[in-house]
Amino acid sequence: MQISGQLEQTVGWARSTTITTLHRMEAKGLVGCEQAGRGKTYVPLVDREQAEVAETHSFLERVYQGSVKLMMSAMAQRQELSANEIAELRAILDQAEKGEKS
Repeated sequence: MQISGQLEQTVGWARSTTITTLHRMEAKGLVGCEQAGRGKTYVPLVDREQAEVAETHSFLERVYQGSVKLMMSAMAQRQELSANEIAELRAILDQAEKGEKS
């Protein structure tokens, strides 16, 4: 109830949307569910970084057939990257080339 109330206020989700999303996350092994009195308690089973990496890979596979090059090319052609973002990406690529972690 707490989760659905909070998500309704912050993002406008209906209670049913929250429940459906939690069931899907549970089926994927992202959250665990425990009965707590009349309600349920959900706990994360993966940390944030693991979830971000998995979602990034999933997105790239679905939209760009796993190609970072295709994604960046699409964004650059649409001029969706600011000069600052391009500089940040260059720095990330330079670090990757040197074998450093950001």
